[in-house]
Parts: sequence; C-alpha cells; structure tokens
Amino acid sequence: MTAEQASAQAAGTETRETTETHAGQGEASPVLAVDRMAVSYRTRRGPRGQRLIRAVDDVSFDIGTGEILALVGESGCGKTSIAKAITRLEEPAGGRVLFRGQDVAHARGRALRALRKDIQMVFQDPFESLDPRLNAGDTVAEPLIVHGLPRPREKVLAALEQVGLHPGATMAGRYPHQMSGGQRQRLVIAAAMVLEPGLVIADEPVSMLDVSMRAGILRLMLDLRDSRGVSFLFVTHDLSLAWVVADRIAVVYLGRIVEIGDATEVIKNPRHPYTQALVSVIPVPETVPERAGRRERVLLTGEAPSAARIPSGCRFHPRCPLYRALGEPEQCRAADPVPLPVTRTHQAACHFTKEP
Repeated sequence: MTAEQASAQAAGTETRETTETHAGQGEASPVLAVDRMAVSYRTRRGPRGQRLIRAVDDVSFDIGTGEILALVGESGCGKTSIAKAITRLEEPAGGRVLFRGQDVAHARGRALRALRKDIQMVFQDPFESLDPRLNAGDTVAEPLIVHGLPRPREKVLAALEQVGLHPGATMAGRYPHQMSGGQRQRLVIAAAMVLEPGLVIADEPVSMLDVSMRAGILRLMLDLRDSRGVSFLFVTHDLSLAWVVADRIAVVYLGRIVEIGDATEVIKNPRHPYTQALVSVIPVPETVPERAGRRERVLLTGEAPSAARIPSGCRFHPRCPLYRALGEPEQCRAADPVPLPVTRTHQAACHFTKEP
C-alpha cells in the first residue's frame, strides 16, 4: 500500500461509519437533480473542418441533503465538464439541472446569481484560485461583497476558524504566498462556505497537495457535511479517495456514467468492467490474505478514445476485457447499454451486468 493510500485510508477509517449513515439520501428530496445532461464543444476549423466533441452525453444523477457523491474517472472523461455545467461555467447542450427544484440551465440575471451563491465550486489548484493581492480575511469577505451581503469581521474570522485556519485573527492577515498548499485550499473552502451554500462542488481538491495535507482536507469535507449539512459533489480520478469520503460513487467513462451506487457496493461488488479495472488497482495491505480481499489486477488495452470519435455501441467495448472474454459479441458493438439494476441502490450500464 502506498503512503498516499495509507493516509487516505486513515482519514476515512474513523469516519466511514458516519459516512455510511448518509448513504442513499439522494432518494428522498434531492438538493441537486441532473437529468440527461449533455455538454458538447466544437473544435476549431482544421483540414477536416469542425468536429463535435461530446464531452458529456446523457448523464443523470442526484445528490441528497448532506450527501457526498463522488464522480470518478480518468482524466478527460468529462467529470469537470459535468461540474462546470452545473454551475453554468459551461453551457449544457441538453438535459436539465435542478437545484432545490429550480432550473439552473435556464436561470438568468438575479436568479442565476442566487443559484451561484448556493452552489459553490472549489477548484484543483488553490494558488490559481486566490488573488495574491488579497489577504485571507479579504479573500473570505470578497464573496459577501459580490453578493451584496453584510461582511462583519466576526463572520469572516469564524469562517477561517471553521476550516481549521487557527487563530482566525492571525490567519486573516496572511497572504497566499505565506501559506502552505493545504492552508491555501482551506482558505478557498472558507471563501465558499462563508456564503452558507447548500452544495459544494470540489473538483480534484486534493490532487495538488501532499499526503499529509490531503488527509486534512478530506476530514474537513466530512466535518462540514456532518456539522452544516452541506452536500458535496467530489470530483476525483482516485477511486480509493472516493471510497474514503463518499456516500455514493458514480464512475464516468467517455462522458457517460457507467456505474453508480452506494460507495461500499461499488467497491466491493463492481459490475461494470471499467469499474472492475479501477477497483483492481486499489492497493490492498500485504497483511490481507489473498482470499479475504485481494483482487486479480484487470489490465485494460489501449487508451480511451477521443470524445470526437466515440465508438458505436458500448463506448467501452474496444478496451473491455469482458467483451474479449465473451468472444466479442455483436451486441456490444451495435447497442448502447442502458443502466441495469444490480441492487436497489446500485446500477451498471453493461449488457452483461448479471454476468458473474
């Protein structure tokens, strides 16, 4: 097991039981409901003219109050496009996005501003997210100013304290270059939380931090979920980190969710071949016997295709070990699979979901 995975596992072991009590809340009254979202781009004109990039294609999911849903997949699979479309940093090409019943995709003016106050986004690189000319106190106060809200010093200091920047009065005077990477990411989260949002979208929030700092940010997300009832969309390429913090996991491949379900179910009983490949490379401590928890590593062939040239049928079939093991059935090349139930809280989009 790598040091990174050990730290992640340590961060999650003490909170896993609490996390599981939140699982499935998306079924009640969702804070966010995404229905058949599509996001597409057109390339610049070249020798072959413009090409359509289908970055997100027919994606649906919901998030309940106080729930953490993880979007997991390789770089370039469409995770960030989904996140940006929810906040309207990218315009969706189709589908609906509802936040507390309000249509995000068609909101304009004041309605859009109000929604953006309630849906905050934390980006991958904290240094790029911060204005080097503003100290921490001014950074946290800025969102309040933008939204025309009172900005008492007590509220700013409380936001800094809440994310672990102690003492708040001292940290308020520090500038980004005077902070560590973990402190800068905590500051970004404080600036988001000061608006008291209902949903925070965290796009790879720990990928640029070292191991010790990652564990602290993961714990902070769980603490905010538990203490404030905040919902999170946690975007990551690391399935093991998703298992640490998420109530549910949605696995994304080439712009489509191929498996979604309770985090423990997805990890312990993955039913889509792509998920099985991701799970197979999660490090397992050497002390765990082979029969008790080790998996045979699943090797995928080739690279993920371009979103400009999505294969026909199942988009995963050119790399799928199950497709090859079953003798390359025509169904995989000809028909796009629909999500099929594995359990009441678990679905997988594979023609052979029921295969052992």
